[in-house]
Amino acid sequence: MKDVATNLAPKAIGPYVQGKIVNGFLFASGQIPLNPETGELVGKTIQEQTRQVFENIEGLLTSCNLTLADVVKTTCFLKDINDFADFNAVYASYFATSFPARSAVQVAALPKDALVEIEIIAVVK
Repeated sequence: MKDVATNLAPKAIGPYVQGKIVNGFLFASGQIPLNPETGELVGKTIQEQTRQVFENIEGLLTSCNLTLADVVKTTCFLKDINDFADFNAVYASYFATSFPARSAVQVAALPKDALVEIEIIAVVK
């Protein structure tokens, strides 16, 4: 088991790690749209925030020598399910070859009042 720690994604804002590599899988903690350098929320729209979340996810993956093509499962949390179509449009643009399995749910609230949070599971090469 190995902890993932990188400056390419926001530092944990609670008692957790950015990710863990276990038995050939990366289990990444949920990413919200924080700027990794400042820790501040990025964007006001679901599109802007989803893009920042993916920048953070790509940072985590890069730190493990992985790409989005290695992601096998995502869990997506939306503050407002009415944002689903706009979220989906941005989400789809990040997966060039094939889509991972996915769950998407509306939640009452997210840390820092974010509009979206995504956690991933990826296969480690």
